[in-house]
Amino acid sequence: MRGKGSLKQVVVGGRSAWFTRAAARINTSATQKASQGAAEADGERSLTFTDAREAYISKKTSEVLRAYLVLTMCGIRPLVENNDKLMKFGQKILGKSLFGMLMKQTFYGHFVAGEDKERIKPVISRMQSFGVKSILDYSVEEDMSDNKDKEEGAKSRKTVTEAQGSAHPQLAQYTAIDEAEHKEVDRKHKLNSARVYFYQGEANCDRNMKTFLECIDAVKGSTGGTGFSAIKITALGRPEILIRLSDCIEKTRRYYTQVTGKKGMVIKGNVNRASFEDIFKEKKIQTADVDKFLENMVGDQAGIIHLFNWSSLIDEGKDLRDVFQVPNLETGKMEPLITGDDNGALTQDEEIQFRNMVNRLHKIFAYAREQNVRVMIDAEQSYFQPAIHRLAMEMMRTYNKDRAIVFNTYQCYLKKAHKTIVLDLEQSKRQNFYFGAKLVRGAYMEQERARAELLGYKDPINPDYQATSDMYHKVLDECLTRIHALKESGDDPQKIGIMVASHNADTVKFGVRRMTELGLDPQERVLCFAQLLGMCDQITFPLGQAGYSVYKYVPYGPVNEVLPYLSRRANENGSMLAKVAAEKTLLRKELLRRIFTGQWFYKPTGNFVPVGFK
Repeated sequence: MRGKGSLKQVVVGGRSAWFTRAAARINTSATQKASQGAAEADGERSLTFTDAREAYISKKTSEVLRAYLVLTMCGIRPLVENNDKLMKFGQKILGKSLFGMLMKQTFYGHFVAGEDKERIKPVISRMQSFGVKSILDYSVEEDMSDNKDKEEGAKSRKTVTEAQGSAHPQLAQYTAIDEAEHKEVDRKHKLNSARVYFYQGEANCDRNMKTFLECIDAVKGSTGGTGFSAIKITALGRPEILIRLSDCIEKTRRYYTQVTGKKGMVIKGNVNRASFEDIFKEKKIQTADVDKFLENMVGDQAGIIHLFNWSSLIDEGKDLRDVFQVPNLETGKMEPLITGDDNGALTQDEEIQFRNMVNRLHKIFAYAREQNVRVMIDAEQSYFQPAIHRLAMEMMRTYNKDRAIVFNTYQCYLKKAHKTIVLDLEQSKRQNFYFGAKLVRGAYMEQERARAELLGYKDPINPDYQATSDMYHKVLDECLTRIHALKESGDDPQKIGIMVASHNADTVKFGVRRMTELGLDPQERVLCFAQLLGMCDQITFPLGQAGYSVYKYVPYGPVNEVLPYLSRRANENGSMLAKVAAEKTLLRKELLRRIFTGQWFYKPTGNFVPVGFK
């Protein structure tokens, strides 16, 4: 057996050649850097997203080492698969104080900015000095399994067999089902990148609203007038109401097709109120109720009509059951398109739940406009999305009159993503409000596919990753082309504001390239980019240093209360091994560079000014 000295010699000797080669690479890299110095001094960057020095220029050496260790742990499958159990075990064995100290030196320190809005300011300030802005999110969450057990209103959901008995298979998509019956369609099943809210009563929704308002205050106080906040509508009301409203929207489209023979996601074309009058006369259904229905139709000069007056619902406080009625084409009697828990008329409690949800949204966006803070409405599962989408557009119409305060989220893994955003861009143009959109790939793919197969409706998701990337680029190009047209016509290009929320380097490069081709200046703040704190610094910081508008999504909250968020980040990184390996390579390269150049105690000091920063 070798002695200790012999073992040390073997280890060092075995690595000496590797260190020599690494040193040679560092020296070569340094020579290349020198040749690029003049260009970089002028703020130019190649934006290859493979430059380790630019990627981690804002990090201390200890933080680079921590990032490398954290991402290495994310690659250990047993550790990732059992991370939530291990964290709970660690809390129990070490106690919350000692466990919290350990987490601050590892996962929490890497993925979370701090415990409260005061303690996150140094992190935000340092990122700002390197050209990067912040999207704040108070990431305190209760354990999802505990929330699920406490969820109210779950008994009203249908079994899968009942949902499969829908008159039309596609309507089964918008049916609240018993998730306990089939775990693969549970809202929290295999969900690594998004938070889930379960309904626990109106008082809890009020508490969630208060948290969102406090987050707006944090953005106002720490981001120099450039920050964002984010909300989820399922945190602000009963999810079943959203599903029923989505079902109602789908039924409305089908009713329109039944009456006119025309198809489309929005009622448009050469059909107007007179067309409906003629059809109803032909079918001999002329009553006072039918006349009132025709009277309440909303249209515009472009020939686009809506069967229902959404402003009366959102702004004037009318009940759902009073707004969503249509004449039966056989009897002429008015029939509801939206139903309650027992498939009958909505109860007064359900009407109140919807009204409370809308009032919470009004309070959030009115306060955000007052504080000049932009707020993104996160996308959720496809069966919620028609309702969430419509509410988001109505909030834009109300609060985006002179600048974009409300941003909606578009999931590019959906087959209809491009069609949806085109129709929304057209609506904002016709109704003259500012349009804000966050583009994402999507977080619920496995659930969506499983639910579609189980209930027998068409899979709403693109067939593969490349199809989703193509859709993302198509949607982004549509937006940038329209921004260019606004600029060319002398109109305000900021009437359309887009955020590319992506960790995909090719998608970010596509956005940068199209901006250049269309002559869109990064300083115009029409397109921005965003990545999560602790992930893809090799994309974020070179963009910031090159003068592009770029954000980090910055979670904060007490260490022992953000464990579900940390669990999702560990799972997400564990599922993207190729990307994590590439990032680890850059981290290792930067560590070696600092070791060989004597920058062991490097202190980051930046003098960049983020785009739009006051």
